[in-house]
Amino acid sequence: MRKLLIGYLSVVALLMFGSANAATLKDKVITYSPGSYLAGQAIPLGVDPYGYNYQSHSFNGSYFNSYANGAGFPPYTGDDATYLAANPGAASHWAWPYRNDQLAMKWNEAWLSNQDRDGDGKLDRHYGYPTYVGSGAWLSNHQSGEYVVAGEEVSWNYFVKIVAVPADATKVGSVWLDSSGTEIGPVIWGEFAILQEVLNDHGTGDHGVSYHSPAGPGVGKY
Repeated sequence: MRKLLIGYLSVVALLMFGSANAATLKDKVITYSPGSYLAGQAIPLGVDPYGYNYQSHSFNGSYFNSYANGAGFPPYTGDDATYLAANPGAASHWAWPYRNDQLAMKWNEAWLSNQDRDGDGKLDRHYGYPTYVGSGAWLSNHQSGEYVVAGEEVSWNYFVKIVAVPADATKVGSVWLDSSGTEIGPVIWGEFAILQEVLNDHGTGDHGVSYHSPAGPGVGKY
């Protein structure tokens, strides 16, 4: 019985913390993906030039910068003329119009790990699962900015919680349902559901929760 218990705890530890051979950001062997601006460079332990902190599962910075590296562009620093003179293609990227909006993201280990346990030199996604379904992955996304209406600057902010759906979820139309038939939330990105949305916009008059999952907004339950 004691041997079985030790074996069970070892499996739990492996799932929670990774194997002893897992590479971490401290090892400086986990690199940015091919095609990105920083391709082949080691991902740093702290905040990178774009605003990502992969060690702490977070991002804080320009909305455009959350996509810039993957699109092959250097970090946007706030000077449009200088940046576009050096990177004219950025103007046609879909996220460029939102360069002055701020984005704060947080995610858990299943969404994007800070380890490489399968030895491919990249951060793991939904480790131990073939897809995100059933992995327990979640992401929170907080956006904010300003715009001008009738010569007046108004502010807005938007918050959303997104989860990977459980393995027993069912998609009905554009909504995910749990095993009891209760609505989890609207479908987003195929394998995910929106749990909660909050919108405050002084220009439109929107204020407060615009969507709340009937199954509950807590990310940990999945």
